[in-house]
Amino acid sequence: MSRDAERDVESTFSAAGRERRLFSLPVFARREGVALESLPFTIRILLESLLRNRAHPAFGPEPAARLARWMPETAGSFEFPFLPARVLLQDFTGVPCVVDLAALRAALARLGGDPARIEPQIPVDLVIDHSVQLDEAGHPDALAANVAREYERNQERYAFLRWGRNAFRRLSVLPPGLGICHQVNMEHLALCVRTEPAGDGPPLVFPDTLVGTDSHTVMINSMGILGWGVGGIEAEAAMLGQPIPMLAPHVTGVRLTGRLRPPATPTDLALAVTERLRAQGVVGHLVEFFGPGLDSLSLADRAPAANMAPEYGATTGFFPVDAATLAYLQETGRDAAHVAMVEAYHRAQGLWRQPDAPAPRYSAVVELDLGDVRPSMAGPRRPQERIDLERVGAGFDEALAAPVETGGFGVPAAAAAPPAVASGDAGAGLDHGAVVIASITSCTNTSNPALLVAAALLARNAHRRGLRVP
Repeated sequence: MSRDAERDVESTFSAAGRERRLFSLPVFARREGVALESLPFTIRILLESLLRNRAHPAFGPEPAARLARWMPETAGSFEFPFLPARVLLQDFTGVPCVVDLAALRAALARLGGDPARIEPQIPVDLVIDHSVQLDEAGHPDALAANVAREYERNQERYAFLRWGRNAFRRLSVLPPGLGICHQVNMEHLALCVRTEPAGDGPPLVFPDTLVGTDSHTVMINSMGILGWGVGGIEAEAAMLGQPIPMLAPHVTGVRLTGRLRPPATPTDLALAVTERLRAQGVVGHLVEFFGPGLDSLSLADRAPAANMAPEYGATTGFFPVDAATLAYLQETGRDAAHVAMVEAYHRAQGLWRQPDAPAPRYSAVVELDLGDVRPSMAGPRRPQERIDLERVGAGFDEALAAPVETGGFGVPAAAAAPPAVASGDAGAGLDHGAVVIASITSCTNTSNPALLVAAALLARNAHRRGLRVP
């Protein structure tokens, strides 16, 4: 595509009194003769990436023209490149990525080159959370004590990461004690849109997209930010400016109606979605939520359903940007001018969810009435084996009575038999199935303040009833 044709899809928009530049999806769609509103939101975001990166040797104009004509029947029929806006790392899988960058610098230095040439081409955030151990609990100073012990245990690691943070301009390292990486990503790192300076002209604005070295990176899709988990090699390639090859995806829509009825929680919604989509079959699909039911869900309510995408087998569980997204940005302290830019950009690009707009075209549509979601418990082996809360007692009794090796809950019958641990008797022996650690922790539930309170109440009530571990 010529530079003149490329300029044809460049446009500007205004937000908070400032002009900014974008690669316009509506302009491109009109020029290509396609209906932008018929494309799923996830396809639109991928299309914007293709338009913006056409100067990259791996891109060019053809993938954008093909993706603009995406239809359910074209899924899997062609390949296109995707270059995310940033990369999220956690310590187990991220530290080796930084080690590889250091090794590349050392190799270049041995060859007489400038090691500073080895630099991430896109922003990279490394959050220390996975390897942190819990030595103390149950008192106000526990957090500080555990963080201090973490630094003591892993002095060499933190010395290396301090070097990396200072050596690489686009690498940031977030220390232990801040929380789970996915929640840190949502509350602090996610921008919904990113900007790039353009000399004396208006800065370029584009969607905040990412890949992360953790399967539950997908929780960020609750904010209308397209992202998913990848392996370390793919993450390193993206860090060094190499796009990720993708097949034209299947996109399954989940139409939500009604509203959740207490005492059903967003976790119950996530389990209901997992059960339904496992039955539907969405492995490798982009899943996109739409419908009037979204109007009653805050962003914190959406996060568990987005987070559970690996459990229902999908690449994403995407919620488009709307008023709930802006409310979350405001609640988490984002600058008012930035929030205004998020709204203006998504409206200008046809990426804003309009409650009364016709639904996009999907590969398949799954219907779910939020009013039908019931309080439940996840299956002990697979979360799609959901059990209504009212049946938990009967199901446990069935597991105890089962004469086969596997109990009625899908766990070994010996493990289902409750050992003498509930009373707190110090003399109780340990046997198969004994509970030796009791903790409520989850990167899914911690995305929602109401679920944190519910977990705390459950723990308090269990303690009051005398539940102990030996």
